[in-house]
Amino acid sequence: MKKYYPLFAIIFLFWWFGPGNNVSAPPESIPTVSPSSYYVPASPVVPNTTQIPEVLASPSVISTQEPSAGDTQALLAAQALVERGRSASTNYSRDAFGSAWKDVDRNGCDTRNDILSRDFTTASYKGGTNDCKVVGGTWTDPYSNESYTFTEQPSEAQIDHVVALSNAWQMGADLWTDEMRTEFANDPLNLIVTVASLNRQKSDSNAASWLPPYKPGRCDFIARQVAVKTKWQLFVTSSEKSAMLGILSKPECFETLLPN
Repeated sequence: MKKYYPLFAIIFLFWWFGPGNNVSAPPESIPTVSPSSYYVPASPVVPNTTQIPEVLASPSVISTQEPSAGDTQALLAAQALVERGRSASTNYSRDAFGSAWKDVDRNGCDTRNDILSRDFTTASYKGGTNDCKVVGGTWTDPYSNESYTFTEQPSEAQIDHVVALSNAWQMGADLWTDEMRTEFANDPLNLIVTVASLNRQKSDSNAASWLPPYKPGRCDFIARQVAVKTKWQLFVTSSEKSAMLGILSKPECFETLLPN
């Protein structure tokens, strides 16, 4: 009987694993996958732009220090100036701005002597004029940074209209009343003492055609022109405005304020 045991075992195994049997085969092994191999699509993230400073939108304008309102005052005012072409200068006359010089502030001194007194470091006056008529003193020209000493009436120290009267005429003053033009011609904001040679050189030029030879003084010069044109609502040409913005955008002009 023992010699039939192998035969019985073969028959049993055939029956057990045969296609007719309902017993399922053992499950195949499931390969192990590391978490790093999974791809999980992330939900799109929409940045909250209200919390991102605008300056970060472009890497080219990133600054380590945000400028204060004072730092950009002159530049912002220049950006706000309104551009327009020139009016014809054929009808311009210096007389349209009144005779030089008036005592518009009623202090007993004409505007020329007021400005000499303001801009001179030291001033000496003609006796009996209530410290009105300047006859000498020391002064540093802001356009050249050259210093001068006068021992007599300083005829070489001339009063420059920073925004020239002819330029003002072409950029809106032609529509003003005579009284407004006279007040403009005597406005201390628009007046600077300069040496006669530079005053003649500048003449009626705007910022696009003339700048002071003393480069560190250009920030204040342009800021004063901007302040005058802002106060009197005068126009600028496109080239003039570009020149103004070009100067005031320089790092050395960042702290330039508007004079008043």
